[in-house]
Amino acid sequence: MQIGDTVSATMHLMTSDLFILTGASRGMGLAMAEQLLSPQHVLLCISRHTNAALAAQAGQSGASLEQQTLNLQDPLLAASALTQWLKEASSRRFTSATLINNAGTIPAIAPLSGSDPIELSQALRVGLEAPMLLTSAFLNATQSWGIPRRVLNISSGLGRRAMASQAAYCAAKAGMDHFTRCLALDEALQTNGAKVCSLAPGVIDTDMQVQLRTANPADFPDQANYSRLKDGGQLSSPSDAARQVLAFLFKPEFGTTPVADVRE
Repeated sequence: MQIGDTVSATMHLMTSDLFILTGASRGMGLAMAEQLLSPQHVLLCISRHTNAALAAQAGQSGASLEQQTLNLQDPLLAASALTQWLKEASSRRFTSATLINNAGTIPAIAPLSGSDPIELSQALRVGLEAPMLLTSAFLNATQSWGIPRRVLNISSGLGRRAMASQAAYCAAKAGMDHFTRCLALDEALQTNGAKVCSLAPGVIDTDMQVQLRTANPADFPDQANYSRLKDGGQLSSPSDAARQVLAFLFKPEFGTTPVADVRE
């Protein structure tokens, strides 16, 4: 599917900050999208499904929102579509441009030896390959725009701590952290290089957490720990987590540390 066939006249006439957000149809991604809706922002959401409530909220607030349905299991197509959208958008109306790679997925929880190869491949495509290709497309297309640019990769503590039956997710997030470190070195050498960070957002009460705490303990030794987090009220709500993440993004010092944790 081609992304963004048209750009609204309203978007052409105003100067705005551009935000591109993946995984925006539910969980913390949806909460970030809701909080980014503003007449001063242009928000492009990339997800497998659109969200009608988000569209209604945008209409009520006068915010500029475009929701595009793309499957990040095909990252080459997604990156090509983003490149096309950015080419069609007029850079003159943007005062800044930010890419937030938020989408991620956990395959069925099981030891690597018992995992479905298709699910493993999909988890790595969505969690690592797609963010890398989208980041490359974003930076290439906006390099000549002459405006501040940021890339925020939503990582996880599991990218920095190994866990049984989580090989694909841990590997994807560890890869995200390390490619962000490399990217920070790249951008430091560029004229008007982007500020980048791979950020762990804390432990959030989303569908992913439900998947972890309801897993078979025989397959997932840490299942009881995740149940205790829920029972002990130690999980952040998606809205609270989104506020913390966006507050981190908007700090003047964003990008000085390429890998960070919102709790630090």
